[in-house]
Amino acid sequence: MNDLALLRTPEGRALLDAVRGTAPADELAVATRLRREHPAELVSAALGQARLRQRAAAKFGAEDAERMFFTPNGVEQSTRASVATYRSERFRAMGVRSVADLCCGIGGDAIALARAGIRVLAVDRDPLTVAVARANAEVLGLAGLVEVREADVTEVETGGYDAVFVDPARRGGRGRIFDPEAYSPPLSWAVEAARTAAHAALKVAPGIPHEAVPAEAEAEWISDGGDVKEAVLWFGTAPGAVRATLLPGPRTLLGRGLPDPRVRPVGRYLYEPDGAVIRAHLVAEVAEQLDGGLVDATIAYVTSDELRPTPYASAYEITDQLPFSVKRLKALLRERKAGILTVKKRGSAVEPEELRKKVLPKTHGPNSATVFLTRVAGAPTMLLGHPA
Repeated sequence: MNDLALLRTPEGRALLDAVRGTAPADELAVATRLRREHPAELVSAALGQARLRQRAAAKFGAEDAERMFFTPNGVEQSTRASVATYRSERFRAMGVRSVADLCCGIGGDAIALARAGIRVLAVDRDPLTVAVARANAEVLGLAGLVEVREADVTEVETGGYDAVFVDPARRGGRGRIFDPEAYSPPLSWAVEAARTAAHAALKVAPGIPHEAVPAEAEAEWISDGGDVKEAVLWFGTAPGAVRATLLPGPRTLLGRGLPDPRVRPVGRYLYEPDGAVIRAHLVAEVAEQLDGGLVDATIAYVTSDELRPTPYASAYEITDQLPFSVKRLKALLRERKAGILTVKKRGSAVEPEELRKKVLPKTHGPNSATVFLTRVAGAPTMLLGHPA
């Protein structure tokens, strides 16, 4: 709290400007120089905040990150701005004009909601987190739309708001929490809070079991740039619906309850579905688009004989199919003069980096290749190819 207050003084702001972009290797020299004219505590706080801002740029963009304030947990746990923006646009499209943002953290979601023109009550119980969220709303010019309140979210009255958004803490002292009832607050409480509002969204871990999704909720898995970021349970939209949304775009694939795809021999092309598609159990919908089938009943790789563009899967042209063998793969790569190898696996215990060390020739060739370590009809198999 004291560091934040100091950094918001004119001297603190000037120091933040002075240390912006400082490389880790230069911190000691910069700190030594600045401590001749400024209090050591303030210099340390400024350098620490500069490090956090550099880390946060990947989530919030450099322009916002250089103005905002962060805590280590806040950088780690906050929503990526592109995902928060997408979710806020969904709220706005529903006609939502006010949201109670419960477990607001450093304010990333509140900022996105406010930028969508939505009035926000942002609530968290940690005093420092609340202070940082309030500071962020102010420095970004959004204080008129964002009220930040320090309180236990389970005691907050949300009846005056069009919608509720809950982002429970999913990390504890030992790392990630996988049991939804071990979230803080538990998923069951968040579901009850959602049921009291006309619209609601609950942010949950993408690994949430499908059977844990309430029947009246819509479940959406979101990826950004190919990385799965979160799952959201929506209330007041389409009960029982399942969707995978890919950013940027957005591009959304809706589930239609299709049966599992057929298993077929490996064709000329192999498709790797986006992680959000896999998490949402919508591989069958992609396989139907591609007129393809699975290489194995337990593996989420789709194969077909034709190249069909789809945003929901990456396509590879397969040149070789052979049983798993380090010796044979090494010989094949030498023959193809491949010095760069991308290893992808699904259904294999082999570590990609270890395999690369074993099979790449000492004299690297100019070509590149991709190998898929997987199972085909139950047998350990290597599929060699390249992006289509």
